[in-house]
Amino acid sequence: MARIGVDVGGTNTDLVLECPKGVFYHKVPTTLKNQSIGVVQGVQGICTMAGIDPSEVETIVHGTTTATNITIEHNGAECGMITTHGFRDILHIGRHKRPYNFSLHFDVPWQSQPLVKRRNRIAVRERILPPTGEIAEPLDEQAVRDACALFRKRGISSVVVGFMFSFLNDAHEARAKEIVLEEIPGAYVTMSSELARVMREYERFSTAAMNCYVGPKTAYYLRDLDARLREAGVTSKLRIMQSNGGVSTVESCARRPIRILMSGPAGGVIGGASEGEMAGTPNIITVDIGGTSADISTIPGGKLKIMNQRDTYVSGYPVLTPMIDLVTIGAGGGSVAFIDEAGAFNVGPRSAGSEPGPACYGRGGEEPTVTDAQIVLGRLDPDMALGGDLRLDAELSRKAVEEKIAKPLGMSVKDAALGIIKIINNNMALAIRSNSVARGIDPREFSIMPFGGAGPLHGVALAEAVSARDVIVPVAPGITAAVGLLKTDLQYEHTEAGILILNTATDADIARINGHIEKLCNAVHEELDADGIARDAQDLKIIAECRYQGQGFELRADFPDGPLTQENKRVIIDSFHDAHEQDYGYAYRSAEVELITLRVIGSASVRRIEIPKVQPTDGSSIDRALMFVRPTTFDCGRTLETPRYDRTKLYAGDRVPGPAILIQHNSTTLVPPGYVAETLDFGNTRISKGA
Repeated sequence: MARIGVDVGGTNTDLVLECPKGVFYHKVPTTLKNQSIGVVQGVQGICTMAGIDPSEVETIVHGTTTATNITIEHNGAECGMITTHGFRDILHIGRHKRPYNFSLHFDVPWQSQPLVKRRNRIAVRERILPPTGEIAEPLDEQAVRDACALFRKRGISSVVVGFMFSFLNDAHEARAKEIVLEEIPGAYVTMSSELARVMREYERFSTAAMNCYVGPKTAYYLRDLDARLREAGVTSKLRIMQSNGGVSTVESCARRPIRILMSGPAGGVIGGASEGEMAGTPNIITVDIGGTSADISTIPGGKLKIMNQRDTYVSGYPVLTPMIDLVTIGAGGGSVAFIDEAGAFNVGPRSAGSEPGPACYGRGGEEPTVTDAQIVLGRLDPDMALGGDLRLDAELSRKAVEEKIAKPLGMSVKDAALGIIKIINNNMALAIRSNSVARGIDPREFSIMPFGGAGPLHGVALAEAVSARDVIVPVAPGITAAVGLLKTDLQYEHTEAGILILNTATDADIARINGHIEKLCNAVHEELDADGIARDAQDLKIIAECRYQGQGFELRADFPDGPLTQENKRVIIDSFHDAHEQDYGYAYRSAEVELITLRVIGSASVRRIEIPKVQPTDGSSIDRALMFVRPTTFDCGRTLETPRYDRTKLYAGDRVPGPAILIQHNSTTLVPPGYVAETLDFGNTRISKGA
């Protein structure tokens, strides 16, 4: 049976199909008005390429930026909120943090563009007390009904229910949700305790508010895509990539869309880690450069990192959901170059996207982009984009760079184009350092892995900027994120508050923790059961999130095998000390350790896509792959006659000296003078300095 991975970006939709006939790659423009149209067209197109019927597709795994784009564009649902009396302004107050301590000019998004407007935040009488969760004041049910009447009057059907200390006792939230559904049938309702059963009311409320904000549109998109695929004769299971690197069902993600806020970038990181494994290089810095953004992640030892909860922000709003550790900046092939009011030369973060796209697309775009600069420098051949499927106009690129940058700054068109490339590379290099050097990781011990349609054009320059060891270009750079979707497992997570001092925990405390664990495991089993996964194929991992008493945030610690006992609780304590020493460089081994949150992660392995090896070199000349020779300008400013090679005709062991350009349907790789590109076993390429 066949499987398809589909990654939707801001400019292109990338697809990979694995079937008995082999592995096929495809790329189509993203239909921005309704992404599902482009996805269906892409699925039909790649099935035609492979010569199979769409009904033969068993599974489609989808990475989407729908939820992310809603937060960026601030066009989510109008939300209402029912909260505890006296705490109406939690979402406004936040943590009283200044984004930039010493700046007088900054934006606080949770205040300037709140997820729930103040007039729609209604406070009701109820009170639950810590630390036991006892009910001190019953829920005022009539006040909840009155709030619903107000929401109906205002046309609000997306409602957040967030009460103080509901992570200890969710009875009031559950009852309020029942009332909302009675009063507003069909409403999209989110309980804070459903999504983040953890302490910290601001972050918990913000998470629930974000879920309601992106939920209605995201749920509509996912269900509409599922329906359109079936109308097109694709009856396969549709699975969605989550921010934590696992996949889930349409219905689960429609209910909890905060799980897929970083869906698209997560696939790229997983694909990059897999490519590193194929290349025998575990230390990788992935740089996924598409048309709109660049996603950067550091993978030490081949292991993906999960962000600490204190860092899980999306568009400036805290969201308590597990996410792969990555940095996203507005840098891509479509990033617009411009001169600001002060006369400074800038590139990005604004992007031309796919409509109208870069000037060279000939769709009405007049502003120069990074892609236009690459064409002016001869690094992209206008007649070879997407294997010739996308015709580009070099004259429009030159005109845009000349009129918007070169003439105003009094420089040549070549220097203006080089400036665009240098600025965007510096922007990305700074982001790489923030995800590596700033966290104690030495890039000299890592390989840069550039992918995305624009990635391999920038790989060597980025490696030089951060002093990385070398560059590894994946087999299909423009499709790597889609490939990663077929290399991940089903995964679900549930949490429960379990606040206690482990060192002095009583038998009753330990029994309570074991009860929580049993409840969480049952919840995870139920979700995997619903996916048709046999119990013996379900893998559950228990994590204890701990801190030293009085600390602000927690670190993850290992949980012992089997039930927690007085004898084995030391496993958690020692694991936390080790984690603290690794992250901060020290540990207080004699200090008391406080368990804050229990997390159970359930997963089920799925068949991974298998990339075939390429033919080993037979000693013949690489001229078999030579296409033509054209002048190309490199970062040093020299313009050299540069051969183009068909990357798909290179064998394992072939070495291509720079200057050279490797061309394939989904991407173009730049090999500057002084570098050598060696084809590896699976068709991936290692670029390093020549001897």
